[in-house]
Amino acid sequence: MNIGETLLNLWNQTAFANLYWGNYVMIIVALIFLYLGIKKGFEPLLLVPIAFGMLLVNIYPAIMAAPYEDPVTHVEQAGGLLYYFFKLDEWSIFPSLIFLGVGASTDFGPLIANPKSFLLGAAAQLGIFVAYLMAILLGFNGQAAAAISIIGGADGPTSIFLAGKLGQTDLMGPIAVAAYSYMSLVPIIQPPIMKLLTTEKERKIKMEQLRPVSKLEKILFPIVVTLVVCFLLPSTAPLVGMLMLGNLFKECGVTNQLSETSQNALMYIVVIMLGTSVGASTSAENFLQWTTIKIVVLGLVAFAFGTAGGVILAKIMNKLSGGNINPLIGSAGVSAVPMAARVSQKVGAKEDPTNFLLMHAMGPNVAGVIGTAVAAGVFMAIFGV
Repeated sequence: MNIGETLLNLWNQTAFANLYWGNYVMIIVALIFLYLGIKKGFEPLLLVPIAFGMLLVNIYPAIMAAPYEDPVTHVEQAGGLLYYFFKLDEWSIFPSLIFLGVGASTDFGPLIANPKSFLLGAAAQLGIFVAYLMAILLGFNGQAAAAISIIGGADGPTSIFLAGKLGQTDLMGPIAVAAYSYMSLVPIIQPPIMKLLTTEKERKIKMEQLRPVSKLEKILFPIVVTLVVCFLLPSTAPLVGMLMLGNLFKECGVTNQLSETSQNALMYIVVIMLGTSVGASTSAENFLQWTTIKIVVLGLVAFAFGTAGGVILAKIMNKLSGGNINPLIGSAGVSAVPMAARVSQKVGAKEDPTNFLLMHAMGPNVAGVIGTAVAAGVFMAIFGV
């Protein structure tokens, strides 16, 4: 073999020789996501692994290759590393484990102290059903429309879970990336909507301190919610069950090691694998399509309507209560925990630095997690899953 052939073989093995323009577009998108996660701090625990998975698959597509049988030797060849990670997304294992960690790190006390927060969490699901109808109008079938619409809950694990259950694995990549991207961009997307729908006077409303919640209430809450929700919608058991199990670990007082593992070591391991595999589902061939653009736009519409639904109901509740509820907490009804609650606090504090809305906003926020899982269960029931 002469030098020319050697150099040509080496060139053919490089990524430069095997990629097309779409891969470079996705690489640029991945770099932008890395910038937003690292420099701007937009949920880096989510955005950095997603962006890096996106980077890897568009440089080396075989990292997501499925197993195959060698046509000559008839020996089965292993698939790419991130293919196996993504299979655990499809099988709902990673989303359920994420819910276990979320439950173990979440205090349901504000929701227990103010059960009316359930209404705000439910109102924020408006975006899901608006997006569902719009997706049908845009030509998606019922299952695809349902999987796309759940982005409005700003809940990445539930989006992945429902897409897998409804057989929409081809759309799982765009859906998951849209859901996690909007979760990361909560501090940018929500404030303009919140300010548009509220007056300065409403944003300055101070709320009374929440009542103390007993240990018994906190122990009973995950058990009761599991019984009620899973009896009505058994298909939600993987999500709601794991969420409440994690919370029971946290509150019962006798499983501290399990609680710490669920919310720390296990949670971070799962986030790494889920994030990189979700990012790796965005190869240029699969992602740069009109369908993806529709999904991203529908996700934004769903998220905006979800935020608006929570704020509008909070305004109504404020009127009925005689002016005791700050409408800003309604925006936290989307299930991006705890980012949405922090945004409510931040927007309120800009109007009055002495106003502390965080704990009040946590009620609708954690109610939104349950509400989004219930919405997913409703869709699964509708389509007989």
